[in-house]
Amino acid sequence: MITNNLTLRIGGEAGQGMDTSGAGFARALVRSGLHIFAHSDFMSRIRGGYNFYELRVSDQPIYAPDDRVHLLLAFSPDAITQSLDVLAPNGAIIHDTSLKVDTDALAARRVKSFAFPFEAKALEVGRPAGMDPKRAKLMTNTAALGATAALTRFPFERIAEVITQNFGKKKGSAIAEANLAMARWAFDEASKYADEFAWKLVPPANGTNRMILTGNQALALGAIVAGCKLIAAYPMTPATSIIEFMTAQSKRFNLVTKQTEDEIAAILYAIGANQVGVRAMCATSGGGFSLMVEALGMAGMTETPLVVVDSQRPGPSTGMPTRTGQGDLLFVMHASQDEFPRIVIAPGGIEACYFETARAFNLAEKYQCPVLVLTDNFQAFSTRSVGVEELPFEEFKIERGKTLTDAELDALQPGEYKRYAITDDGISPRAIPGHPNAVDTSTSDEHTEYGRIEDEDAANRVAQHSKRMRKLETIKREMRMPEWYGPADAPMTLMGWGSTRYVIRQAVDALNARGIVVNALHFTDIYPLDEQQLARELAKARYLIDVEGNYTGQLAQVVRVYTGRAVDNKILKYDGRPFTSGEIVDAVVKMTEDEGRTTKDERLAADAFVLRHPSLVTMGE
Repeated sequence: MITNNLTLRIGGEAGQGMDTSGAGFARALVRSGLHIFAHSDFMSRIRGGYNFYELRVSDQPIYAPDDRVHLLLAFSPDAITQSLDVLAPNGAIIHDTSLKVDTDALAARRVKSFAFPFEAKALEVGRPAGMDPKRAKLMTNTAALGATAALTRFPFERIAEVITQNFGKKKGSAIAEANLAMARWAFDEASKYADEFAWKLVPPANGTNRMILTGNQALALGAIVAGCKLIAAYPMTPATSIIEFMTAQSKRFNLVTKQTEDEIAAILYAIGANQVGVRAMCATSGGGFSLMVEALGMAGMTETPLVVVDSQRPGPSTGMPTRTGQGDLLFVMHASQDEFPRIVIAPGGIEACYFETARAFNLAEKYQCPVLVLTDNFQAFSTRSVGVEELPFEEFKIERGKTLTDAELDALQPGEYKRYAITDDGISPRAIPGHPNAVDTSTSDEHTEYGRIEDEDAANRVAQHSKRMRKLETIKREMRMPEWYGPADAPMTLMGWGSTRYVIRQAVDALNARGIVVNALHFTDIYPLDEQQLARELAKARYLIDVEGNYTGQLAQVVRVYTGRAVDNKILKYDGRPFTSGEIVDAVVKMTEDEGRTTKDERLAADAFVLRHPSLVTMGE
């Protein structure tokens, strides 16, 4: 028997309720004291196609998906055919009797098939409740979860609690009773086969209360705890649920949420609010950020604090709206014309989405510049059970930098205040508009220390531009070096950034368990960094392997430009799907095998490592 180490996949067509069912089961698991990590794979269509919801369960904290699925709930033929490669030996499929399966293919992989007449029973149970047949058929999801609980020996009462909560309040007691009856029937039927399935879910004796958060929800909580009072956004997957969550919490936390007519308006709302001292943000994806670029430059010129979230998806143009990638790094580092200070950070993990977004607001005000927070589709929609101790809300301290107090402003003489005063660190004292001793002009033109447009004086231009750019050296003192994970003396280092943090860690652990000694170097703070200090960190890596979700290895380019250090190899993925630790392990194993056939000089003569993986469209060329 394998206890509390299970990955469940619920697969079918859009509209069949995979996310709803999976989220309900996740709540039941967390309430029982178990840990979960879940993610979705879905097409950009309302009906049809193939989608799945994948839920990993453990009695220990988990941060990333697994490579193997132990139990598949299949609601369409595609759910089976597209999951065969990832089904673990001795795993199982639960499905309706009407769904035909290739028993020979399953037997070859040592996978069991458990078929039940879910649909027929749903119609039977739904008829007395007066349910429309289409709605009644949706109860097959409830039945499948009941069967899952039985096979895994998970307590039925935990499932019943969630069903009652989901249906009792919103849809009437008759529907709730019908769903409970379906789950109970399926639980009893599947209990007959529980001994045939090895993986079990056993709640701990003293479960701890935990939250269930997506990356976007954690990001929104970080903004709220940092004092953000306005978010402006135009809906764009995968960033939309940030403003949705903050709208749902708006009365509780006294927030203003504004759905604008387009992304240009969204960033201008946020700039305007920050100009008058209100912490504000906007959130979008790469396509929407493309429209924001001119206004981003205005925030740079006016030295306005600003937080912008770019939740990445594959492009260019519309690209793949519901898929993931890491293709926007170089774009956000250089967006808008000419030069101005900005900060780029990329949280890795759901708890980091909270911490780094909160920190972004402090950085924006301390250095009076835009802070760009890079996340992606995978991290935006991933869900994890998070202990309340992991997000200590009361410990965050708001830092407003050189924002003048009323007492300091009262001490000024009229006309004495210089909004863009020349300073050694590049940061000028900032007054919130409204005080009679701190009247200033903000303009997107080059300006004097008072904010006024002069006759394009060359000396003034040099003075102001140099002042702004001096901030970069000041900011570098606060930016953090990439973090190390794994054996310090490892001969191979996996380098990544953002959402790949924990999947790379899983790969490091798996490789070391196999006797291949590897460590990891992971970037959260990306720009600006102290080049000399970063070069010293990179010098510790003997053989550096870049792991990124884009075609060209964008972080590797940044590292080489600023330190001169070229990576020795690359593992690149750009098919719109997230990395798995198994893919990284396979790639590294292949590299170590190539070591015996090829000299290092011959390997480094190649432009990039060419990786083909049978379960992917492509990974690098």
